[in-house]
Amino acid sequence: MSAKKESVLEGFKAFLMRGNVIDLAVAVVIGAAFTNIVNSVVKGIINPIVGAFGTKDLESYKSCLKAPCKIVNGEMQGIQLEWGLVLSAILSFIITAAVVYFLMVLPMAKVLAKRAAHEKAKEGVQETMEISELEVLKEIRDTLVAQRGPSSGAGTGAHPAS
Repeated sequence: MSAKKESVLEGFKAFLMRGNVIDLAVAVVIGAAFTNIVNSVVKGIINPIVGAFGTKDLESYKSCLKAPCKIVNGEMQGIQLEWGLVLSAILSFIITAAVVYFLMVLPMAKVLAKRAAHEKAKEGVQETMEISELEVLKEIRDTLVAQRGPSSGAGTGAHPAS
């Protein structure tokens, strides 16, 4: 039983030591902090701008589905749709998606494209160097064959009998 416990603990330790677990933990923490920033932007800037055309708070937009929509003794009478909450959440999502795309995804895509172009160019230079080295070696071979003359055999190093 202790061997199984050790293997489970070793497996858990290996799982924790993998880099992607740490990356995910950091992403969750940063995401939570980023959510607070986006919510503040929506509540502090976007909601008042939208509220300039109606009420001051976007989240207070409501419609009564079944009348009467009144609070009696702390309890809502009727059925109320709070569509301002949904609109606020949609705006938060759009702003978050835009910030992530324009500040993270797009610049990273440009960096990766530049890196790929650089690697492709490097491969082209390497291939050209290999071809030019091959051409130089062929020229050296042809020059050596020409210096030996046509009677020197097939390049085996053997001298013709005299």
